[in-house]
Amino acid sequence: MINYIPRRFTIIRDKERCINCGCCVRQCSNECHYFDDDGKTVLCSSENCVACHRCVDLCPTGALRIEKYVCDYRDNANWTPRYQQEICRQAETGSVLLSAMGNPQPYPIYWDKILLNASQVTNPSIDPLREPMEIRAILGQKPEKLEVEKKGKSLTKMPPQVILETPIMFSAMSFGSISMNAQKSLAMAAKKLGTLFNTGEGGLHPELAEYGDCAVVQVASGRFEVHKEYLNNSKFVEIKIGQGAKPGIGGHLPGEKVNVEVSNARMIPEGSDAISPAPHHDIYSIEDLRQLIWSLKQATQGKKPVSVKIAAVHNVAAIASGCARAGADIVVIDGFRGGTGAAPTRIRDNVGIPIELALAAADQRLRDEGIRSRVSLVAAGSFRCSSDIVKAIALGADACYIASAPLIAMGCHMCQTCNTGKCNWGIATQRPDLTRRLNPEIAHKRVMNLINAWNHEIKEIMGGMGINSIDSLRGNRMMLRGIGLSEKELEILGIKHAGE
Repeated sequence: MINYIPRRFTIIRDKERCINCGCCVRQCSNECHYFDDDGKTVLCSSENCVACHRCVDLCPTGALRIEKYVCDYRDNANWTPRYQQEICRQAETGSVLLSAMGNPQPYPIYWDKILLNASQVTNPSIDPLREPMEIRAILGQKPEKLEVEKKGKSLTKMPPQVILETPIMFSAMSFGSISMNAQKSLAMAAKKLGTLFNTGEGGLHPELAEYGDCAVVQVASGRFEVHKEYLNNSKFVEIKIGQGAKPGIGGHLPGEKVNVEVSNARMIPEGSDAISPAPHHDIYSIEDLRQLIWSLKQATQGKKPVSVKIAAVHNVAAIASGCARAGADIVVIDGFRGGTGAAPTRIRDNVGIPIELALAAADQRLRDEGIRSRVSLVAAGSFRCSSDIVKAIALGADACYIASAPLIAMGCHMCQTCNTGKCNWGIATQRPDLTRRLNPEIAHKRVMNLINAWNHEIKEIMGGMGINSIDSLRGNRMMLRGIGLSEKELEILGIKHAGE
């Protein structure tokens, strides 16, 4: 049968260096390496290579390298190789194209077009090594005013709130989409860092029950494992309406990743696709959302903040306002570059808007309506470094969710094949032979190192601005300037152009 789809990568083996040890054969879950009929000589086949680089990284003699396949389709600015390959794939399978991770298209990345201010002369900078620097974030509703006794004791009853030692949390990645070892690594890191990890819509595995005091639990449209004990073993509860990688549609965990453990956790048949419906079938209005928020607060005796997670779409500011008025304590906005374990390719690459624009628009709408204090804003969707976090807070975020960055810290090589369940690094897989490759004791320390490094950088940046508190940075758009942006983009972001 003719193969109409050229391979993406070519494996190059240096025969003079290769000692035929078989390390690459054992390490490749895509079976790109194999022994010849003689049982001694190692050969390779490049057709299934996804450039995860595990064979390259672990080869003891450095005999392997992976290159992009050069015999690609002819150049065509319209009918690019990508579209031709996808047409051929659908012609073979007749199915919807699935992809993993975030939107890879070359849309503008606004973080790279926003510059930060720094103190000079009249507004002295602050040395974070010698002076106190506050980066704690408090999520939840804030009272309109505080009544205090003469002795200084507050008389105002505070609504339920969550205190984070860093403005960074780990975003929703469910057990099923990632391995137990990966989720445990995030839980361990969150507990030691004084922040939170999100269980995703797959429930809180019994093995992680001890980490409930640093967990955010989700209530998605599939209602997987949602019960009273699950809701109460958490810091706050999150209603997932949408996510950045696939706005307007439900969740999808391919059946290849639904083993016995995932089946028990989600209460679905083993090997079946876990499909969350596109809508919540009890939410068709803001009033319906208010009812669900009220029900969740009743189930948790009013002790837990309730969050609503929405995807960044064109009318996101109005939606955020509606969520706040429905009683949400926290609104999470997930931008179109947010990652995922599996999403229809066309949805991932074409639906939604950048988190930078969505966050700025939502923050300004809430301020204009005088209800900003009613709700905390959490931004999500491809935060790559500490300066992205600082810019997001200056645009109005109270805190940020990250997911891809900690996975990369664990070893993810962004090969974007999470949906196949063959992750060679033991992260986005449920195969026992692969999951054991990720050691939580090592992985959680790498994630902690990443966040600690970002925390130091955030303090350095804030010190350079002459700011010693996250509260003073939040929504302080005077600390931002745009470069190479149109007047409309600057207007939506609410910032001035560089030089003004």
